[in-house]
Amino acid sequence: MIKSDIWIKKMSFEHRMIEPFEERQVRNGKISFGTSSYGYDMRLSNEFMIMKKELEETVLDPKKIQEKLFKNIKTENYIEIPPNSIVLGKTIEYFRIPKDVLTITFGKSTYARCGIFVNVTPFEPEWEGYVTISMANISPLPVKVYVNEGIAQVLFLETRDTCEVSYADRDGKYQKQRAITPAKI
Repeated sequence: MIKSDIWIKKMSFEHRMIEPFEERQVRNGKISFGTSSYGYDMRLSNEFMIMKKELEETVLDPKKIQEKLFKNIKTENYIEIPPNSIVLGKTIEYFRIPKDVLTITFGKSTYARCGIFVNVTPFEPEWEGYVTISMANISPLPVKVYVNEGIAQVLFLETRDTCEVSYADRDGKYQKQRAITPAKI
């Protein structure tokens, strides 16, 4: 069952599911963030990892990603994502997912209409951490992506049965991540 804004608020206030938490949807000239009817629009922090232009590698191997392939960037207002490139970012919000919940995340349509596709894998039961977000620019032009504004919407799905082994139980490799985390095995 998809959870409503009432459930999201309750879980965030009583169980610290989302911190910091915005209990209403904020717009006012910004790309919206905060609680929506059946989800939560998470915000993008000011920290990014962008792939270096002068790469020695000719093939990216998800089993052997090296951080030296990336340049760390901090910015106050926005980052321009070059055409045909990928940038990793992270959320402002820290998430703590209950054991009977799974999430699905979708990129904001405002960015999709400019050629920015956002990928975030599901947050599994009992996963916690800052979310690493992959943003791909498939447009022929650079696209601005704004710091401290909405980047993707999370939907919370409550299960009928609690899983036997949660992400925390199996000590998942991205558990409690605090920084942008490239692929790892």
